Amino acid sequence: MDKANENIILKLTFEFALGILDYCDLLAERKKWVLQNQLMRSGTSIGANVREAQNSESKADFIHKFKISAKECEETMYWLELCDMKKNLPDCKELIDQLVHVKNIINKIIITSKSK
Repeated sequence: MDKANENIILKLTFEFALGILDYCDLLAERKKWVLQNQLMRSGTSIGANVREAQNSESKADFIHKFKISAKECEETMYWLELCDMKKNLPDCKELIDQLVHVKNIINKIIITSKSK
């Protein structure tokens, strides 16, 4: 894909979902099933909704899909912060940093889309 045509939020959310899957594998090894399940659902849903927004039926639908992604970002942050605070779980600071970046972009897309 040509750099000028690359959709950065699609790329970032896909890479984030891959990181979430890897982290969830570590949680599964420690038998942290509830955390693993919740984090996998919310963390991968961010990119799924961004991808779905690419084929939205209207501007309102596009914004709605991105708002769902923003909500999923918040839920994912909650689970990652829990994991971060728990001393016996694998480090997830890199995922938290990635998520902050993704959240900022998603929020800018929502604001920009509303103003057009």
